[in-house]
Amino acid sequence: MEKRKLGSEGLEVSKVGLGCMGMSEFYGDGDEAESIATIHRALEIGVNFLDTADMYGHGANEGLVGRAIADRRDQVVLATKFGIVRGDDPRDRGVNGRPEYVRESIDGSLKRLGVDHVDLYYQHRVDQNVPIEETVGAMAELVEAGKVRYLGLSEASAENIRKANSVHPISALQTEFSLFERGALDKVIPTLGELGIGFVPYSPLGRGFLTGRFRSGADFGSGDFREHDPRLGEENMAANLAIVEAIEEVAAKHDVTSAQMAIAWVLAQGDDFVPIPGTKKVSRLEENAAAAEIQLTEEELATLDALPRPQGDRYANMSTIDE
Repeated sequence: MEKRKLGSEGLEVSKVGLGCMGMSEFYGDGDEAESIATIHRALEIGVNFLDTADMYGHGANEGLVGRAIADRRDQVVLATKFGIVRGDDPRDRGVNGRPEYVRESIDGSLKRLGVDHVDLYYQHRVDQNVPIEETVGAMAELVEAGKVRYLGLSEASAENIRKANSVHPISALQTEFSLFERGALDKVIPTLGELGIGFVPYSPLGRGFLTGRFRSGADFGSGDFREHDPRLGEENMAANLAIVEAIEEVAAKHDVTSAQMAIAWVLAQGDDFVPIPGTKKVSRLEENAAAAEIQLTEEELATLDALPRPQGDRYANMSTIDE
């Protein structure tokens, strides 16, 4: 697996990473043994960039990742996030960017992960009630204390990215980005290029929709948050399937899966784009990682670039997205 650099501070990660969220929550029931096997297989094939967050499973996901890497910490570039405060209902959530909460959160994450430092620490969502300079200032203190190596943001606007980077170098921005969500192309990605900040697209498979495995809401199992996704509801899914079908046509020419084609398109957007497709199965991990070898022609890229943007909002509640 090739490596890519994120930012200008020296952070280097595998070309494709692994999102671990679904191992603990949101995408139906998990299997810890299979999830840990998936993480171990990722490291075996060179996928060393693991992504988690303190809110996934109310901390359970960090615990799972910690158990998986306990005897192989030196093989991992470990990323986690803080800032989303949630209730028992996954849709009931707020944001906290207060400096004291930053310091409290890292200590909790380190304990659950069983490590003495995190390689990349993201502010999961921007707190509109706390100046981002104050939040990032507290994050910078964690770098000085040796608890964190590099800093990142998630779902931050171009304006707040600039403000944050003026306090401490930001190595990476994590934001939803795929052929199913291209809003970052308008302002955010140009800002990252100007400032030399790497880009970590999450949900590069459009929450699994771009794999082609889902054709109706009935295809989602119980406990799957996608049943609340506006773009995957009955009123929008039929129209959005046209995007999937177009990807399938290009994928067929390469004899690869739609998922691999969708990831290959993301990778082709820039040398500092590192997608983190999520999975809890070894077979899907291997499929996603193989996308790193696909080379698209200019004509194929133009065909995919010309696809329409999807119908519907990204989330039923967009209030925590900094636009």
